[in-house]
Amino acid sequence: MIKAIIFDLNGVLIQSPNLSDRFEKKFNVAVEDFLLALKDIMAETRKPNARGAFVCWKPYLEKWSVRLSKKEFFDFWFSEEKENSDLIELAKKLNKNKIKLFILSNNFSERAVYYKKRFDFLNIFDKIYYSWQTGFIKPNPEAFINLLSENKLKPQECIYFDNSEENIEVADSLGIKSFIYEGVDGVRAVLLDQKLL
Repeated sequence: MIKAIIFDLNGVLIQSPNLSDRFEKKFNVAVEDFLLALKDIMAETRKPNARGAFVCWKPYLEKWSVRLSKKEFFDFWFSEEKENSDLIELAKKLNKNKIKLFILSNNFSERAVYYKKRFDFLNIFDKIYYSWQTGFIKPNPEAFINLLSENKLKPQECIYFDNSEENIEVADSLGIKSFIYEGVDGVRAVLLDQKLL
């Protein structure tokens, strides 16, 4: 019997155009250069007690001659992030049906603070597990094990949706019914198959 649904956040519940493409268009920063910086910075800022994200970005912005204040930088980044309203409607139905809902996200503190202010839908979730708080970064199995343990859930009692094949494979290997996110219709089909809607 399924007792809980676990969602990834970015690329699933929250959608946005690629920041690398936007930086190329607006500031003429090559996508490959931006992605290399993003990979290094996110590896650090997703951890507990990390330096502020803007501090990490500042040397790159200076190198690229991008003159943005901390507020301007985060406004530019976060302003294009939108909630996936169709998927959120499904989550609300699950919530009414007494299914526990969780978010498991590799993310950093500044973004989490912005999301808390910006997205009311986060209130329907029983708990949000951010890597910068837990210290467990997907695809580390401990990210999943920690969530299961804290909520006294067995893997087979959970369904998980993520847009990362690697994360799906790890969750699946633990016994969690895991599905790559390819759109709301796919999620609805899984939930109907499990008689959750």
